[in-house]
Amino acid sequence: MKFITKLKLKNFKRFDSFSVDFDDNINILVGDNESGKSSLIEAISHVLSGSRSKVETTGLENIFNSTAISNFLASDKKYENLPNLFIEVYFNEQHNIELSGKNNSDEIVCDGLKLEIVPNDEFGKDIISILSQSESVFPYEFYSIKFSTFSGEAYSGYKKYLRHILVDNSQISSEYAIKEYVKDMYNSYADSLEKSIHQNEYRKHKENFKNVVLTGLNSKVPDYDFSIRNNSKANLETDLTLTEGSISIENKGKGIQCFIKTKFALSKAEENLDVVLIEEPENHLSHINMKKLIKEIQGSKKKQIIISTHSNMISSRLNLRNSILLNSNSNVPVHLKGVDEETAKFFIKAPDNNILEFILSKKVILVEGDAEFLLMESFFRTISSMDFEQSDIHLISVDGTSFKRYLEIAKVLNIKTAIIRDNDGDYQVNCVDNYSDYSGFDFIRVFSETDPAISTFEISVYQNNTKICDDLFSPGRKTLTPLQYMLKNKAEASFQLLDKKSSELAVPTYIKEAIEWIRE
Repeated sequence: MKFITKLKLKNFKRFDSFSVDFDDNINILVGDNESGKSSLIEAISHVLSGSRSKVETTGLENIFNSTAISNFLASDKKYENLPNLFIEVYFNEQHNIELSGKNNSDEIVCDGLKLEIVPNDEFGKDIISILSQSESVFPYEFYSIKFSTFSGEAYSGYKKYLRHILVDNSQISSEYAIKEYVKDMYNSYADSLEKSIHQNEYRKHKENFKNVVLTGLNSKVPDYDFSIRNNSKANLETDLTLTEGSISIENKGKGIQCFIKTKFALSKAEENLDVVLIEEPENHLSHINMKKLIKEIQGSKKKQIIISTHSNMISSRLNLRNSILLNSNSNVPVHLKGVDEETAKFFIKAPDNNILEFILSKKVILVEGDAEFLLMESFFRTISSMDFEQSDIHLISVDGTSFKRYLEIAKVLNIKTAIIRDNDGDYQVNCVDNYSDYSGFDFIRVFSETDPAISTFEISVYQNNTKICDDLFSPGRKTLTPLQYMLKNKAEASFQLLDKKSSELAVPTYIKEAIEWIRE
């Protein structure tokens, strides 16, 4: 089995320097917007494709790290300080002498491929002249694009050292993207001899169509003949499509297009494909089709799969331990391999979870129900004079029995986490002893009422806001007291308090302490 072991970048897009290791099976890239998930997929695709034209089409100005460029232009602009860009893709042992060498930034003997974009020394004088101008622009046009193996040999797209396919569902609506996908699939299935035979036969059929079918029409046209285009923009690869039930993929709905493209790539025979790169497989998919797609990914054998996603379901059901976390404020990826197996299994089975929201947060308040969730925004605003969004603190409602599962993630990622929960009549047992395994982590704390008589959130809110609750919930009640009503209708009571009295509510002390602690 052939697979990628590591990716290293320098000055590629948002990354001035970056390195990440990959598992030989499933790798899930998750992160906030602008964290670089798509950039990593693109970087791998550029190197494995070995296509200079793809790099040129993307544009060097869109590939180079913008900070590196602006820093250079703000400097003395010396030729020797011009920034370089490289992408290195490290392989497992391929037993191929062409791939093995020290032509990599680690300077170790291993197998791999490298893309470099560097100043072309042949144009050194021209570049120096441009840079000497007072308002010079960056000389992208004088950079060269080099593809080489780690042994130092040049290569191009004709050599497939690692057979791969890119399924970019973020571009699903693009006709060009669909054509490129079909073309890539054809090239990965058909070998060189088959392609030559196909193209020759296709050209013969075109010529036959001209000579037989168009003969009658051309006899009517003086001086000119109708013919069939036969060039790089009108050939077998550009005319091919994929069909299901005689319907072309481009005529399917967007969700079905996503599903077909991904399923087709994953179903390829193992000898035809080594690596599958999937960009946002959840795009346009219904909940049912998402679950079907996850089963397809889980069932794929002897292929390395690298996925970028925003989906809670994909990241959790494909096993959290396969996740690689990216953050827009950092160049250091975090692997979730340190999460214990039971926690990973829990999130695989959990029907609904907010795991991506949690792992992408720096500070989190966990509450155990809708009632607390509804009023926490108001309480937070009262204490801090701002909303959660302004403070970079995330509020998540989870089932109370799931708190520890989230804390296992917090331990691995150092996420500052405040749990706000009921004491259920015994503060020591339920809120102290129950979390003794986390007492050594100063970024994890549990907050609750200590009085066993104040066993729930509703009782605490009532005792701190007795008059407001009596005035709001007494009218029309014959059998239930205001507190009894609040306990029997937790979410509805919280909504009424939020809707009618939010600015007047006093915040329970334990919630005030939690808010002040999480903001530190």
